[in-house]
Amino acid sequence: MDYFAQPVAKLIEEFAKLPGIGKKTAQRLAFHVLNMNTSDASMLANSIVEAKKNIKYCSICYNLTDIDPCRICSNKRRDDSIICVVEDPRDIVAMERTKDYKGLYHVLHGSISPMEGIGPDEIRIKELLHRLKDDTVKEVILATNPNIEGEATAMYIAKLVKPIGIKTTRIAHGIPVGGDLEYADEVTLAKALEGRTEVK
Repeated sequence: MDYFAQPVAKLIEEFAKLPGIGKKTAQRLAFHVLNMNTSDASMLANSIVEAKKNIKYCSICYNLTDIDPCRICSNKRRDDSIICVVEDPRDIVAMERTKDYKGLYHVLHGSISPMEGIGPDEIRIKELLHRLKDDTVKEVILATNPNIEGEATAMYIAKLVKPIGIKTTRIAHGIPVGGDLEYADEVTLAKALEGRTEVK
């Protein structure tokens, strides 16, 4: 990076640390910022600092929030008898976009992955079980990712929750709407068959 002025090289280096950002994209972002007017660049920098300073975890569901409890947990119109368990705060955004789910959430912040040294104690399973202690929750929906780690996490949680007497369900996996059967892999097809429902 000798051919860049030191501040530019540093900016490129910082952008390159972001996930999914390669060297070329980091350079494009750096030069875009340099071409911004000073007030826009300041707003960008301040937004990053403000978000870092003010965003915390909700003390109930562990979603990212600027108020505690978060807006979902403190919304009295939500159905507090259902908790949807997700791996990441971004999964809540995906679920909320459906506009169909009206219950509460619990964010694990990861999944069980022995290969990466992540066991049940490294994610927020204990906190989920603590939320199930009173008789309010009637159903736990396991919405972890449809990969090996997500499946292992869902199975582990189900084994802990079912004995409490709470209905435990898993989101269905299978063929996406608009997808073609010929392009689906065997695992996806097997999951689609497994999760089939009666036509009414």
